[in-house]
Amino acid sequence: MEIRPLVVTLLALAIPATLTVVGLLAPRRAGLASAAALGLATLFAGATALLGGAGALVRVDAATSAMLLLVGALAAVIVRYSRTCLDGDPRLDHYLRWLLLTLAAITTLVVTSSLLVLAIAWGLASVTLHQLLTWYADRPAALVAAHKKFLVSRLADACLVAALWLLYAEVGSFDLDDVAAFVASSRTLPMALEIGAVFLVLAVALRTAQLPFHGWITQVMEAPTPVSALLHAGVVNVGGFVLIRLAPWLGQAGAAQLLLVVIGIVSATVGALVMTTRVSVKVALAWSTIAQLGLMLVQCGLGLWSLALLHLVAHSLYKAHAFLSAGSAVDEWRVKALRAKPTPPGAARVVVASAAAVAVAVAALWIVPAAVGPADVVFGLLLALALVPLLTARAPVAGVAAQVALVIGLYLGGHALAGYVMPTGHGAPHAAGWWITSAGLALLFVLKTALQLRGALARALHPWLFAGLFLDELFTRWTFRLWPPSLPDAPPAVRPPAALTSSLELPS
Repeated sequence: MEIRPLVVTLLALAIPATLTVVGLLAPRRAGLASAAALGLATLFAGATALLGGAGALVRVDAATSAMLLLVGALAAVIVRYSRTCLDGDPRLDHYLRWLLLTLAAITTLVVTSSLLVLAIAWGLASVTLHQLLTWYADRPAALVAAHKKFLVSRLADACLVAALWLLYAEVGSFDLDDVAAFVASSRTLPMALEIGAVFLVLAVALRTAQLPFHGWITQVMEAPTPVSALLHAGVVNVGGFVLIRLAPWLGQAGAAQLLLVVIGIVSATVGALVMTTRVSVKVALAWSTIAQLGLMLVQCGLGLWSLALLHLVAHSLYKAHAFLSAGSAVDEWRVKALRAKPTPPGAARVVVASAAAVAVAVAALWIVPAAVGPADVVFGLLLALALVPLLTARAPVAGVAAQVALVIGLYLGGHALAGYVMPTGHGAPHAAGWWITSAGLALLFVLKTALQLRGALARALHPWLFAGLFLDELFTRWTFRLWPPSLPDAPPAVRPPAALTSSLELPS
């Protein structure tokens, strides 16, 4: 074996191996293990950049390096936060063990070059995470939410097995390079791979909490806060990474791409609207995750693989920070409660603000000398419109215009960097995908504007959005009839002594 493949292979495999060994034998050393994982990820990224070449058993590319650095950094922060959050808990060793094993499964999924190993690691990550979601086993709400996730994950496993079976029957290999070579050599994608790609999309949609299989992710808040951060920042994002890994295959599967766009835009639109009605900070963040992952699926369905990778990394960092800082939300709310509530803006101001944001975005996109494609225009305008509430809050227009320009510049720079890490060119999206995406984003903007204006339409929509369109209730009713959760017996009611009850004067 050549030295370069051996070096990168050992560095990559050492990360999940370290997490697994420490998790099983010395979970109290979790902090050291997470630091070692981050260090090894840094060495792997450096070796990949300097040595290049292919590794044995592992996938050696810039996307692997980026994901390992992301997971390593998140692991170090979450493990440190967990020790503080659960300080004094007699079961801390048990908690850290399952946390490290979950991280080991995720890093195995990231580094492997075999789809079979990827599927096994994905399933193991679900099983180990289940132990963390049911950390408080005496809480029925926690058990019900974890049971929902268990059912959805097993259905996703069935879809993934079907996809891999069809793939192996056609290609004869689970290796990522063999799959890419087979697809590249085929003039048209065989029907088995078309159907397999659809099953793969369904598996990813189930694992990423897309509607109507989303209820569990909004109800697992009974778990410790660092578990929520791990779930939203790392575990559910894995679905997007799997799609990126299989870009050569999915890029040629038109039906699967269109299905990704439809599922993603519906979840993104509904999730973003429902999020505005939430009172709980964590539940609002959960609906935000549904919407963000839906948008990530749309990007994959449109063939924007580098943009999806940028979205994945940015969303992971944002959600980790949001959940780990959720404890200060009460203090922030108290400060805001002391201030006078702003009056809703008028329709004319919203129109003017939207026009100003779009004008600044168009100018920024035109000034940047780099090549700007249709995706940059669509998502650049989306970012600008997302900042419209700042313009309608009586803020100085010049200052907010500068913020819009800065956000557009950061977006274009990040997209260019992601394009270097994950080159595009795997297939072309169906024209219908762009029309569906544009219509969905336009509808989202119109409805969010209507909610902001607080008129008759907002009053009619609010009860339905507050209930999440009752989708989770329907899902729960049907699935629990087939497989109800096992809940602990309720403690017997405590009745007062007879002497006390006899002395009470009850109203007639």
